[in-house]
Amino acid sequence: MNRKPVSSSNISEVGYDPDTQTLEVLFTNGNIYQYFDIPQTVYESLMSSGSVGQFLSKEIKGNYRYARL
Repeated sequence: MNRKPVSSSNISEVGYDPDTQTLEVLFTNGNIYQYFDIPQTVYESLMSSGSVGQFLSKEIKGNYRYARL
């Protein structure tokens, strides 16, 4: 999955696969998480938000299934 660099204190890169609706997040500590069943509109909102980390915490964590790679 191709990830894009983001400006965040604890997130390095974010990738998205619209076919599987999978969001992949690379944190600055090296951990990679995949979040599942993420609508493309949520991904677009994440990428255009003022704070990627805050958006992830408020809108995605706890609301979608995930796996740590």
